[in-house]
Amino acid sequence: MADQADNKKKRRVKNPETFRQRAMKAAEASDKPAKASRLKSKGAKATGPVRRTVRRAANARPLRPLHKPARIFGKIVVPPYFRSSFSELKLVSWPNWTQSRQLTTAVLVFAVIFGAAIAGVDWGLDKIFKHILLK
Repeated sequence: MADQADNKKKRRVKNPETFRQRAMKAAEASDKPAKASRLKSKGAKATGPVRRTVRRAANARPLRPLHKPARIFGKIVVPPYFRSSFSELKLVSWPNWTQSRQLTTAVLVFAVIFGAAIAGVDWGLDKIFKHILLK
């Protein structure tokens, strides 16, 4: 009898989604491109062969045979410092336009405030020393 109870499948109740899980799903869904309208999809079918031909031409590499000699020439001519710097720059995660604008604004605001503070201290010390020394 105990064996029968072990053999039965246990019911599993699915936990409802939490708010965080729903928010993450919504964020993932917003990252996906919107579906094209029917008109766009019909136009894509009509212009598909042309676009494929243009894409193939753009991806064709006519200078492919020169790749290895150019690479060897680059290793001889370009110093290792610049080669390693370039490879490191490929690994950098660059900010997008919005982040760049926000960070630039923050730097400019900080520079203006800091410059005004230094100017105020300089003006105050100038007045103090003129008052002490010229008296």
